[in-house]
Amino acid sequence: MGVNLRGIVRKTATKLKDLNGKSIAIDAYNALYQFLAIIRQPNGTPLKDRTGKVTSHLSGLLYRTSNLVEMGIKPIYVFDGVPPALKEVEIKRRRKAKEEALIRYEKALKEGRIKEARTYAQATSRLKDYMAEDSKRLLNLMGIPWVQAPSEGEAQAAHIVKRGDADYCASQDYDSLLFGAPRLVRNVTISGRRKLPRKNVYVEVTPEIVELEQVLKECGITYEQLVDIGMLIGTDFNPEGVKGLGPKTALKMIKEFGNLENALPHLKNAEFPVEPQRIREIFLHPKVTDNYRIEWRELDVQGVISFICRQRDFSEDRVRKTLDKMQKGAEKHKGETTLERWFQ
Repeated sequence: MGVNLRGIVRKTATKLKDLNGKSIAIDAYNALYQFLAIIRQPNGTPLKDRTGKVTSHLSGLLYRTSNLVEMGIKPIYVFDGVPPALKEVEIKRRRKAKEEALIRYEKALKEGRIKEARTYAQATSRLKDYMAEDSKRLLNLMGIPWVQAPSEGEAQAAHIVKRGDADYCASQDYDSLLFGAPRLVRNVTISGRRKLPRKNVYVEVTPEIVELEQVLKECGITYEQLVDIGMLIGTDFNPEGVKGLGPKTALKMIKEFGNLENALPHLKNAEFPVEPQRIREIFLHPKVTDNYRIEWRELDVQGVISFICRQRDFSEDRVRKTLDKMQKGAEKHKGETTLERWFQ
């Protein structure tokens, strides 16, 4: 779901090439779900190997990551750990939505409504354990660092940026801001030409940068008040929020009354079944770790070929060309700085 701060957050358009030399902590599950949703056959079937294992996530991870490295960007993937107990409601909601989408997908497919079927199929994506393990294996072979978060990946990514171990967080959601990420970049893993859902219209999706300090300054609020705004709208830990309340109204209420508890009595039929402080603690004091090591290593070409071509049935010719471009791009950008700086 993710918190909807779209109406009150200024985004600055940028280009991937302008992120050359920057390190980006990427919300791995967020990216993998995007790959699983987008990389599908015309009828909605995901890419699979000969054994029936889904490989759409590996395709996106390989080609998108190699593209980032070719441009001189240094990615760090951050994987989710155990979710907070309060996320259980949202997890159940997502599971139910996927089950309903699967029913619609199978019905549309049976009735020959192929385009419609593909749209429903995108909403059925499930990230299974083997997919995360395969992703980590591929990243190791590509020399790309990854971090295992104890809980929320976005919280850990924000922590990495706050510590100065990465320049940006990358996610489609705005939750990173509630976790205190100083800088968020969106559309890193899906930039390019994309078709709008249920419409025969294509738009150019470009990276966008959001600066937390700029958001707070322009809105005239504190970081803690931004968290309260998120809670009023609805987060993964209280999906309903206050019914019918959008980001602009939530901002107005928090600015007028100071915090969520003071604002609630002034909202008609406002229900907040969860103790607000429990949610605040998740954002203000998230479960993160300092026990990680970020190191970009040399690409193991033969290892990648052996894994995704021999075992997951990728085209060896295409993979080799991709890895060659990745290597040449990395070498070019190393030359623009120093080897020590690139591998630091």
